[in-house]
Amino acid sequence: MIHIKTEEQIGLMREAALLVSKTLTEVAKIIKPGMTTLDIDQFCMNYVKDHKATLSFYNYHGYPHHICASVNDVVVHGFPNKTALKDGDIVSIDLGVILNGWHGDHAYTFILGEAAPEAIQLVKVTKESLYKGIEKAIVNNRVGDIGYAIQEHTEKLHGYGVVRELVGHGLGKELHEDPQVPNYGKRGTGLKMKENLVLAIEPMINLGTHKVFTDEDGWTVKTQDGKVSVHFEHDVCVKAGQALVLSDFSIIEAAEKANSNLNSSYY
Repeated sequence: MIHIKTEEQIGLMREAALLVSKTLTEVAKIIKPGMTTLDIDQFCMNYVKDHKATLSFYNYHGYPHHICASVNDVVVHGFPNKTALKDGDIVSIDLGVILNGWHGDHAYTFILGEAAPEAIQLVKVTKESLYKGIEKAIVNNRVGDIGYAIQEHTEKLHGYGVVRELVGHGLGKELHEDPQVPNYGKRGTGLKMKENLVLAIEPMINLGTHKVFTDEDGWTVKTQDGKVSVHFEHDVCVKAGQALVLSDFSIIEAAEKANSNLNSSYY
């Protein structure tokens, strides 16, 4: 079922989305080699709770952690663990919160130190593709237009693998609402979008094959060829003419550039 939000509800959703952005900004300030993703999980838990919100992912269908921390060949749903991060790692942090009954949910990928040039380029292109998709999230366009734009920029232009098994989604009172938002597709197909439909648009793009598998823990999704994967996600409200982005990468990017442990050379 499709849920169209009121302007008041959009305002509340923006507050939830911005809390995710602020939390990821704090992660951008502290993340460094030697830290563990379990450290980041606990940090995010405390930060969100200090801001009178709850974590969307914890116990969601049995998921045992507060965030998803996906490193290198992990596409999404990586379990935070005690393995120390190292120079050159590509680290995606995906976080959801519930604030005033509404979900915010987005992801950001960080480059630790001197990563391989092809990995840095993948981060750049994946982030670009997110905005290519957002440009299509306007009234009377179709969901397939979003997927086509992302696929065109990543797969057709750069030869990357666009993950098929995992997609973006509607967002609201529930973490996952209709419609599904694939990162591939044909223009002019799928649901026609109406004003104040809120979507989590989230390209998951692999350096090599688009094929993935799920680890024995039942959650962690990895690339079949062991090559790196990148994940970015924004919360977006469909509007006439231009989409309204509810989340904010600018504050994350400012903290990223100020952290000498992070590589922001792709800007």
